[in-house]
Amino acid sequence: MDYSAANQPLWNFIIQMGLLAGSVLLANILRRRIPFFRNSLMPVSVLAGFLLLLLKYLGIYHPDTNLLEMLVYHCIALGFIAMSLRRGEKNGDQAGRSVGFKSGAIIVSTYLVQGILGLVITIALSYTFMPGLFKAAGLLLPMGYGQGPGQANNIGITYEAMGFTGGRSFGLSIAAAGYLCACIVGVIVLNRWAKKGLLKGQVGVHESENLSADYFQDQNEIPVSDSIDKLSVQVALVLLVYLLTYLLTHGVTSLISLLSPGLGNTVNTLLWGFNFIVGSVLAMAMRMLLDKGRKFKVITRQYQNNYLLNRISGFFFDIMIICGIASINLEDLSGLWIPFLLMVVLGALATWFYLKLVCTKTYEGYAKEGLISMYGMLTGTIGSGVLLLREMDPELKTPAANNLVSGSSYAIILGAPMLVFVSLASRSDAMCFATLGLAILYLSVLVFVLLRKKKAAAKADRNGSAEA
Repeated sequence: MDYSAANQPLWNFIIQMGLLAGSVLLANILRRRIPFFRNSLMPVSVLAGFLLLLLKYLGIYHPDTNLLEMLVYHCIALGFIAMSLRRGEKNGDQAGRSVGFKSGAIIVSTYLVQGILGLVITIALSYTFMPGLFKAAGLLLPMGYGQGPGQANNIGITYEAMGFTGGRSFGLSIAAAGYLCACIVGVIVLNRWAKKGLLKGQVGVHESENLSADYFQDQNEIPVSDSIDKLSVQVALVLLVYLLTYLLTHGVTSLISLLSPGLGNTVNTLLWGFNFIVGSVLAMAMRMLLDKGRKFKVITRQYQNNYLLNRISGFFFDIMIICGIASINLEDLSGLWIPFLLMVVLGALATWFYLKLVCTKTYEGYAKEGLISMYGMLTGTIGSGVLLLREMDPELKTPAANNLVSGSSYAIILGAPMLVFVSLASRSDAMCFATLGLAILYLSVLVFVLLRKKKAAAKADRNGSAEA
């Protein structure tokens, strides 16, 4: 085998990953040294992605687009698998489950608000100024804002196959704009709140953390100095679950195609596009299997380490974000600037005002923390939500941070109809209108449930006070 530079396939992956690594280090230096970037609260991975995008259009960086797309696709699934393998805290009380459910309902209802707005914009434009516009393109707003570049990339590719030229870049551009909205709107609001004395520190400045040993390791975990490195065990678990994800998805899609080729054409693309959901479910099953093994003394050690699994998921999400932004082709947006700008601006406003309404009614005692964290997550990622939250709650003493995680778990279940909406809307004009109606109906149901839960909680508090 030729190991020299002449063997391009051998070295291409290393070269591309080295360039990604260099962009991360450069972005980190810029964020630490330049006040503008530091005060913007823009995550390093987002800044690195924009740096590579700039270098690409200056002709300095020549990306392997296929490799970047592959990394975006795989990293979103690997990141969610790592998150789902984490052992949860023993907090099974009714109040904790109730808040988690309400947070999940807020997350999914925000998806629906974004999706309804996006569909209204694209449908209206398709019947007025832009007759050839792909009507279902409006659903890329919740994919980009609510779920991030991974899903914007997957659904954009699916819509491209259905006739939406430039769908992938359109979705990724919305996701990139979402990060900017999270940072710009978030910083403006935080500075306004700072003037009112609601913040405990200077925006964009963080103190070093003082963490105990319990933060890094739970009781009865495999020791650090074992015959296998603890990080290797975590990576092995993640990769094993992803292999099982591939085998299960391949088996199900093959069976569907065998039984009904027509149904297979509709469902199989979505199953492969949303493979991170299948991976998350299998990771939860793996976690339960390991817990049962310890309970019945079949397994004597705890193999998952939450700290390392957090780092692994963060690594994969950072790679996904960088590759997603760097692979955007601005040329694909030619002719799509009007719907893009309308969706980006109106989507940011609608998300803020809707979250302000529901968070004020849901998160008593920490409404502002709940609002800023949810807005950061539902325009950017969970990382940008936590970044904004830490400006108000540096030690994360309020439940707001936990609500992002527990709410995301419930959102996987409550958000299942979004898969149907994404598929239906792209089939025909009639199905697009039907999807809009169904989305409005489902949003009404979730808002009703949120208000009903709120009234039930208030009634329980009154009864408790009366008994006391």
